[in-house]
Amino acid sequence: MNMHEAVQTVKKASIRLAAAGAEVKNAALMAIADALLARENDIVKANLADLERSEKEGLAAPLMKRLRFDSAKIRDVVAGIESLMALPDPVGRTQAATELDEGLALYRVSCPIGVIGIIFESRPDALVQISTLCLKSGNGVLLKGGSEARETNRILADIIAGATINTGVPDGWLALLETRDDVNAMLAMDEYIDLIVPRGSNEFVRYIMDHSNIPVLGHADGICHAYVDAGADIDMAVRVVVDSKVQYVAVCNALETLLVHREIAPAFLPAAKEALERHHVELRGCERTRAIVDCAPATEEDWKTEYLDYVLSIKVVDGLEEAIDHINAYGSGHTDVIITANERAAMEFMDLVDSGDVFWNCSTRFSDGFRYGLGAEVGISTNKIHARGPVGLEGLVIYKYKLVGSGQTVADYAEGRKKFTHRRLDRGFPL
Repeated sequence: MNMHEAVQTVKKASIRLAAAGAEVKNAALMAIADALLARENDIVKANLADLERSEKEGLAAPLMKRLRFDSAKIRDVVAGIESLMALPDPVGRTQAATELDEGLALYRVSCPIGVIGIIFESRPDALVQISTLCLKSGNGVLLKGGSEARETNRILADIIAGATINTGVPDGWLALLETRDDVNAMLAMDEYIDLIVPRGSNEFVRYIMDHSNIPVLGHADGICHAYVDAGADIDMAVRVVVDSKVQYVAVCNALETLLVHREIAPAFLPAAKEALERHHVELRGCERTRAIVDCAPATEEDWKTEYLDYVLSIKVVDGLEEAIDHINAYGSGHTDVIITANERAAMEFMDLVDSGDVFWNCSTRFSDGFRYGLGAEVGISTNKIHARGPVGLEGLVIYKYKLVGSGQTVADYAEGRKKFTHRRLDRGFPL
């Protein structure tokens, strides 16, 4: 089947999938979980082939860590599928109901977006999370993973698609793309594809936006900040900063820039340096930072960099306003945290920092669909459209208006024979 035929098949399947009930979709998800466990050895073997090839090609260590998909990770994604099954069906919910007139009722009801094309990094677990989220939300999906995970992606896509046959889910709801030519072809298929979710750099997301008429839900760089305010508990601040940076460095919600209030910097920075260097983090600091602790100099480029590695840039600031201004100037709108005992400062930070996720006294690593209880995520949206932050089930549905009448015509209202009541209803659709 060529690329065009595959996309047409997914489009056709998505129409039927949109009407699938919760029981059907959950049965399909259970079948996927069972199949992944049954084929564990085959999956691990395919992943080892990807790891061996990528190591020979010189793939960076943090990316190698992302690529690894061992038995423990297989069990993790299966647990994620089980959690997803327990979530309510996002499709068919009545979001609003209005009586336009007696016997004429308008309902706004959630429905799938349709066909979603997702381009993601070399994380095989992302393929499982994305495809199962799309299934639960009733969407057809086109998957393009990184070439480093070629063998793992192939076997996972085959297992997932095969497991849903005869479960009531329409065949062909999922297709795997493998080449750049496939991506370029996908960008031109606006008559079949309803949304594209690119996960990557700002430049990559901009390229997708500039080369397609399809709506794009951008998941760009994760230039995440922590601001340690004058009113911070130093021990707490060190714990939060270390976790944000080193718990898993090769992900978009890892800390990249640390901002420190000048009043707390002399006490906090030495403690933070000692804790971070135990994890072999390279520190780069502004002049005021380097006057307190020994580290490499930070440049203007550092404030704009997503390291995805054991590197952290540090800047001492005069106060909350400067921290907020720095984040809004250099951040990517992903996740930013303030560490402080001052509630007023925390509220101002959370109101004024222009990011999809703003935290108080906790790690940036909590910015995650699974940790939010969303059933994993297809990505983190830094856009300001229908979905922002971790995009889980709720971000994969839109809505339609359903109007139920009893023979009414517009002429009756235009000519004054009838009047609208526009009364809110407390019942859902269907009646």
